[in-house]
Amino acid sequence: SGTPEAPGAPPPQTLQSSATNTQKPAVDSGSTPVKPEPEAMLMTPAWQANCPAEMALVTRTKAAYCVDRWEGTLERVTKQGRTPWPHNEEIDGREREMVAVSVKGRRPQGYISGEQAAVVCAAAGKRLCSADEWVTACRGPKLTRYPYGNTRKANVCNDRFKVLDNHPVPRLWKKAPTSDDSIKMWHPSFMNDKRLLLFDHTTVETGSMEGCTNDYGVYDMVGNLHEWVADAEGTFRGGFFMDTFQNGQGCDYRTTGHGFEYHDYSIGFRCCADVSWEELGGTKKSSSES
Repeated sequence: SGTPEAPGAPPPQTLQSSATNTQKPAVDSGSTPVKPEPEAMLMTPAWQANCPAEMALVTRTKAAYCVDRWEGTLERVTKQGRTPWPHNEEIDGREREMVAVSVKGRRPQGYISGEQAAVVCAAAGKRLCSADEWVTACRGPKLTRYPYGNTRKANVCNDRFKVLDNHPVPRLWKKAPTSDDSIKMWHPSFMNDKRLLLFDHTTVETGSMEGCTNDYGVYDMVGNLHEWVADAEGTFRGGFFMDTFQNGQGCDYRTTGHGFEYHDYSIGFRCCADVSWEELGGTKKSSSES
């Protein structure tokens, strides 16, 4: 499942498993391969965990899983085929026409709610990441605060940190959108204006910040756009291009101030998926036979 392989994408990642049961290991977001009783440990197959090419294999956890390498974009599915959806357009009422895509070199999809992100991930045969999965993937195998290390470095990710010039909201609404006070410009009705992501100094193409990654090979998990995780109460993580410090730094950034149905220009998503298990051609003997 998943999206077609992007040009230049790395090959699918694999992990050989030491699972010793004679059935395909049962794996979901909260389980691990089942170890059989000793009397069943005779001739047992070796298994390999696979992820699609556009996803990275994360292993530093009790159950391996796959995570999109790049922030989510959308394609609209019609009888005529699939076409890219504009990154600055809402999908209200069209959720079932959309499928999530993870590919390098596109502006990530903004204006998407957690509910909508769950739908488009499911359409791609994926799901939203749990909070633990998201943080583990962001920190990388070395468990650092930022994808690239423990100390923030300027201009590595698309995060302005404490330099808040060129904010698109006051740039678009140079004065109050109505005759009321200026706080009105932060109302969701104005924060969903599609012109906000047409300014420069906003989002950048996925994967274009080449240093904003870790040894898993996931990109832009800090900055660019917030990313929804699987929390029905509403949580998005990682910060966005204007803020990676108000609610925690780096991979610790977390916002819980909006419901799962909320969307605005600053929020995007990425998907996770369970690994697929493949039995290798030969069999392995258990340690009891050696």
